[in-house]
Amino acid sequence: MHLRIEATDLPGPVFTPAGAPPYRNVHVAVQRRDRPAELLDPQPGDAPSATWTLECTAVTAPAGTDVKGPYVQGRPGSRFVYLSWNAVDGAGTFTMFRRAKLMLDAVPAPVLDSAVHSGLLVGRLGLTDAYGGPLCARVVPPRITWSAEQAA
Repeated sequence: MHLRIEATDLPGPVFTPAGAPPYRNVHVAVQRRDRPAELLDPQPGDAPSATWTLECTAVTAPAGTDVKGPYVQGRPGSRFVYLSWNAVDGAGTFTMFRRAKLMLDAVPAPVLDSAVHSGLLVGRLGLTDAYGGPLCARVVPPRITWSAEQAA
């Protein structure tokens, strides 16, 4: 099974938190499990959209379908994918300053079951929060929309 994250409404290349210096050259990427410095396909904060496709496995578990993979974090029943927000300096060093936690346990069971059969689970979301900054914290519907689609 594949998990595709389709993001729009990115917040821009600079983020200035209240009372703090700005983060410049902002990028967002999927963070690998147990390797916070390993990021999948970083996208600039001013891109018109960003898409990541993750290889996953789905197994039957006592509590329902459990999704696993190198970019899937957490324990059974509370799995998630991190979108990591980073400032990139002139030397190309990424410094994380914020993360969004896309909660897989919030995918409706019928949608997840259909995705297991079709081969593709898609999450669509905007990445700018209500204050104009990079989306962070726990992300569940309606902030993200999950659907099962036919794998290519």
